[in-house]
Amino acid sequence: MSEKAAAPLVATLSMVVLTISVLQTGVVPVLEVIAAQLHASPVAVSWAVTANLLAASAATPLIGRLADLYNKKRVLLSVLAVVLAGSLLAATTSSLPLLVVARVLQGSSFALYPVAVSILRDELPAARLIRAMAVLSAMLGFGGGLGLVVTGVLMSGNASYHRVFWVGAAFTAAMLAAAAIVVPGRPSRVDAPVDWVGGLGLAAGLTAVLLAVTQGRGWGWSSPITVAVAVIGVTVLSAWWWWSRRCREPLVSTVLLSYRPILLANLATLLVGMGLYFSFLGLTDFVEEPSGRGFGFGASVLRASVEFLLPGSLAAAVTALISGRCIERFGARAVIMAGSAVGTAGFAMLIGWHSAAWQVIVAGLLTNAYTSLAYGALPALLVQHVDAAHTGVLTSLNAIVRTVGAASAAAMVAALLTAPVGESGFVAVFALGAVTAAGSIVLIALIGRTPALRPV
Repeated sequence: MSEKAAAPLVATLSMVVLTISVLQTGVVPVLEVIAAQLHASPVAVSWAVTANLLAASAATPLIGRLADLYNKKRVLLSVLAVVLAGSLLAATTSSLPLLVVARVLQGSSFALYPVAVSILRDELPAARLIRAMAVLSAMLGFGGGLGLVVTGVLMSGNASYHRVFWVGAAFTAAMLAAAAIVVPGRPSRVDAPVDWVGGLGLAAGLTAVLLAVTQGRGWGWSSPITVAVAVIGVTVLSAWWWWSRRCREPLVSTVLLSYRPILLANLATLLVGMGLYFSFLGLTDFVEEPSGRGFGFGASVLRASVEFLLPGSLAAAVTALISGRCIERFGARAVIMAGSAVGTAGFAMLIGWHSAAWQVIVAGLLTNAYTSLAYGALPALLVQHVDAAHTGVLTSLNAIVRTVGAASAAAMVAALLTAPVGESGFVAVFALGAVTAAGSIVLIALIGRTPALRPV
């Protein structure tokens, strides 16, 4: 594909990927509004987030594998159509059960990223691929902050929560039309069966683990139901691993997953996913905390979004644009480690200096740049070690690892910031962010210069 033809493809797929983060984080600030307007309890409304994550963990790996085997454009358009249906349902219903169903449909949006990466790998030359993937991946970090900013602007006053979903529906419809026009319909070049048993086993195991993580605080971390669900998840995943080692055409190769660069990169992704949520959830709650207690700024949702979160989102966007060239020049490992060092500095700043607005804004710039750089470089590092036939399913699993990290961090933030919230709770959140950012440096450094593994 020529450079002229590649530019609109990369731009379109980048905006498609942006859909994931906007739909995921945009609903978080309006959960209390949904509870009030639907006359439901906060625990019941939290299922709007939980159901979304569970659907994502169940569907994403299998959709990624289907994209490896079949026409990628058709898979992409099908996923966008399902997401659009979910957005329209959420925008029009005033029933909490139907809203949860809508969020389940929107959960398929997590598969847009691995499908988009697979399309890029088919269409672009190697020299252009890394830069395009970096932009695509960094949009995940940028979109997380953007979703909060857009929600803050939309929800000024006593607005209905339906506004958020109407904007999501309009954006998804535009992306569906753009993808139909721009993305080429290349026929499949892989002839292999789909491991449906492995797909169902992986979906069930991941769903159970995520359910325990997301609902553990409400059920009680040591309650019988939390422990039982966690044990079931681990047991099913163990059975899935056993099956995959013996299956002739597994959903994803266990040899590939246990290969040191892939294993360490996925662990680093887990930490980066946690860092993103330590940053934007911790910062959002901190600046909205009443200032009369000696910390916080008493910011409204609108002020928090525009004054404190928007600069970080813009920093993530700028970083996304330059990350590809940095990866080409210095390598994915160096970029991840440098970005993680920046993130460690940003979180460390929040630990010691958070009394002035400019200090919080500057720290937010650093933590957003960190997640943008890491999100851009981690998939490039993974792709270096696999062949094209495994790109979709591997990036799908990497996306789910990132989701597990985000869900784990959200649970930790909720536990640490339980009312009455003290300043020490926020310091603990920012300290965890610094630890996870520093941990990703260590993990990526341990990869070294391991040669690529290209499984058959």
